[in-house]
Amino acid sequence: MLTLEDVNVYYGQVHALKGVTIEVKEGELVALLGANGAGKSTTLMTVSGILRPHSGHIHYEGRDLTRSSPYDIVQFGIGHCPEGRHIFGSLTVRENLLMGAVQRKDQAEVLSDMEWVCSLFPVLAERIRQSGATLSGGEQQMLAIGRALMGRPRKVAPL
Repeated sequence: MLTLEDVNVYYGQVHALKGVTIEVKEGELVALLGANGAGKSTTLMTVSGILRPHSGHIHYEGRDLTRSSPYDIVQFGIGHCPEGRHIFGSLTVRENLLMGAVQRKDQAEVLSDMEWVCSLFPVLAERIRQSGATLSGGEQQMLAIGRALMGRPRKVAPL
């Protein structure tokens, strides 16, 4: 389902990922474990298109993602919830959730998904009109997860 083949990523002159090869098959759960600076976040940001590999290839369901934009990668069914929350502090909870669905055209389903996300995190429903910056750290992380779910990653859908 997802394959990274000999992926190399640099931050300027720093060789951050050195020949990473990973295969994730349909139905598998895989964890990236390692010390700080081991490349876990860099690997995920590269799969998400936030970073570009210097060399190597990334394939998802037979499609080459190596040079795809983050926007296209979300369309293909991959979601990313970055560490450190990275919500839009000046936007409301509702607006942040809608940002996660910005590429979607199915507005009725977007609203239904927002209700679903709020059922997963009831505090978001309580604070739907509140600015993201005024949420606690834990609430901001819930919002970041909810925003990623609003993009409808392929393996996560409302029940």
